[in-house]
Amino acid sequence: MTRRSSSSAQKSGLLHLFSGKYIHPQRCSTTFHWEDPCPVGTTVAFTVHFYQRNGRPYPISDADGVLVEITQAIHKVGVVTELGGTGEGEVNTARYKFTARQAGQYKICVMLANQHIRGSPFHKNFLPGPPDPEKTVMVQHSSTVVATAGQPHHILVEPRDEYHNLCTFPPGQSDADQYSLSVVELEGGWPVDPKCRPVYDHSSRRVSLQVTLHRPGCYRANLSYQATSLTNGIFDIIVLTSEDAGRVQKTVARRCHDGYEARLLTQQGVPLQRPKKVYCYVTPKQLIIKEFLLRLIPRRVATFRLCPSTKFVFTGTNNQVGLPTMTIDDGCQPPVSLAGRHRNVVAATFTQFMLKNIGGSETFRDKQDHFYHEVRKFHSKRPHDRIQVCVSRDRLLESSVKATRAFAVADWCKNFEVTFQAEEGLDWGGVRREWFELVCAQLFDHDNGLFSGLHEGRQALVHPNPHRPSHLKLKHYEFAGRVVGKCLYESALGGGYRQTVRARFTRSFLAQLIGLRVHYKHFAQDDPELYTGLVRHLLERGTIGLEDLCFTDEMVVPGGQVRTVELEAGGATKKVTQSNLLQYLDALAQHRLAARVRNEVTSFMAGLNDIIPDNLLCIFDENELELLMCGIDTYSIADFRANHAVNGSTPEFRRVLYWFWTAVTNFTEEEMARLLQFTTGCSRLPPGGFSQLSPHFQIAAAHTFNVLPTAHTCFNQLCLPDYDSYEHFEKALLLAIKEGSEGFGLV
Repeated sequence: MTRRSSSSAQKSGLLHLFSGKYIHPQRCSTTFHWEDPCPVGTTVAFTVHFYQRNGRPYPISDADGVLVEITQAIHKVGVVTELGGTGEGEVNTARYKFTARQAGQYKICVMLANQHIRGSPFHKNFLPGPPDPEKTVMVQHSSTVVATAGQPHHILVEPRDEYHNLCTFPPGQSDADQYSLSVVELEGGWPVDPKCRPVYDHSSRRVSLQVTLHRPGCYRANLSYQATSLTNGIFDIIVLTSEDAGRVQKTVARRCHDGYEARLLTQQGVPLQRPKKVYCYVTPKQLIIKEFLLRLIPRRVATFRLCPSTKFVFTGTNNQVGLPTMTIDDGCQPPVSLAGRHRNVVAATFTQFMLKNIGGSETFRDKQDHFYHEVRKFHSKRPHDRIQVCVSRDRLLESSVKATRAFAVADWCKNFEVTFQAEEGLDWGGVRREWFELVCAQLFDHDNGLFSGLHEGRQALVHPNPHRPSHLKLKHYEFAGRVVGKCLYESALGGGYRQTVRARFTRSFLAQLIGLRVHYKHFAQDDPELYTGLVRHLLERGTIGLEDLCFTDEMVVPGGQVRTVELEAGGATKKVTQSNLLQYLDALAQHRLAARVRNEVTSFMAGLNDIIPDNLLCIFDENELELLMCGIDTYSIADFRANHAVNGSTPEFRRVLYWFWTAVTNFTEEEMARLLQFTTGCSRLPPGGFSQLSPHFQIAAAHTFNVLPTAHTCFNQLCLPDYDSYEHFEKALLLAIKEGSEGFGLV
């Protein structure tokens, strides 16, 4: 006889047992409302019809304990359940909805009392969707492409759908003809025919475009799919003569650096009335601009690091000197404008050196692989054998600093075998990992004082603390830098050595580690209270109500006293006006985020650069550096559900809240990171997970309809509007966290 759930037995009783009036798994049937295979991205539904053993419809309810589980490989998919339907004849039906986002085979299990219903488990296939310009990328991407006049240059494109699945096309079919490349000559602004025809390779599943430009010069290219630009599809093309191309190749291969004459048009951001004669030298690490006093004595005018953050803007011929011009901006110093007949050679040499330095591509994954390879190569002659480190659990930070005080760089590159005093046991890796986590907590938890938030609240991102307790010295920042450097080195080794830094750093601190200039936009994430107050007031309303504001800042010094600091010489008498308010905001950011902690940042970088060369770090931006150091966190949905607050109780909001948890169950780690960044300002959780967010992650009703969700990062609050369907809700949430994690949708 078929085994029955206890709830069904209680409902039916003995009479129903003998008459067959109880739910029977093998009598149930399933109807799928889509064709197999189905493209990803569509919310699909299937209906299960429940019947008694005697063949009559069975009125299904939550008490019957129906279990529906949908998996794709090792991933579990969230399901929306609607019981009973809307009509009287649908009381025996349950409708299940889910969204397939990863291409592949899905397993659908429907179970009653641990028994599969008829046909379960079901297997359904989902195919990649059509190419999405926002996810389709150029392979080995570079923001500047160097080509030779009259010779073909190949550009490879990897078509991906909106969920990042690699697109596939049937033999003989492809969307290659939907790709187009438009090219504009930057000198005159006229369009140029690149004479390229896209071709799809079914073996590599990539689109190849062969571009040939015959006239030397600088061009702006726009690669698009169905008239929409790809994410990294706008780039510059430098076309060199055969002679200049050979010169660039020779320079890069021999790592030599000849000087190229040019005219300096601006200095310290100010146009020069009379251009200066200077020389440009491109080395494997720097672009150096020099002038020669009395034609003999060299003086360095400006230096730019060879990294992706150094950008070139090519402009037309300068009327004053009759030479092609370009502007160089690295985000750390005032831009420099130059004119010279060797402009293209200088920019091309810079680009080729830089691409060689970062592994040939500007995408994060490619740069990360190159970074790990170069770190291993840099320390290849240092053995990774064991070294004893004995520390006290009660005085962890001080004992760790003391235990490693005499360590050379070679010692930091060894495999730490950690022992806690008065504790027995061998370190087979677990104790070492525990030590890393505990030390990071001691160093970067704002309660300990070495790092602190820029505003009140436990969830604040941490920043070097200029008003730290007296027992914490600059040597502790140097030690912290070495710990981070060792984590990066261990991650480069891979496998069980991989370590992540358990910290939530401010973006301005990360920017300083890679040499970027701090600016007022960093306040949006680092100090949201200041940003939503003073900064937004000045940006939106100007100086209305702040007529007495000057170029000064007030800071609280130890002891509680308030001291006024001038942001520039004579700042106490310089009023903030509509014309200089951006200058004031940048000066305020420079003071609060950089100048006050210059010694602390310098000490941290000294320790970090002992293990990781600074030229390797500067290939990343601040967001990429956080991912490199801290990794993408692993998020527990159970922890999330156990540690959140809800503001709202209407039936409509309860329905949206149910949709929210279904959508979050389907999120990738990256999407969870974006949700956290959208709501809290950082992609990482505190060491204790969601329980240590203060205030707790809040989900509130927005009392609006069919608009994008918003967030209040100061309160860790996500506001969800109402929607007419789960499909609309999921799309709106994904759009909000994608755009809002970079500044859109924040309130």
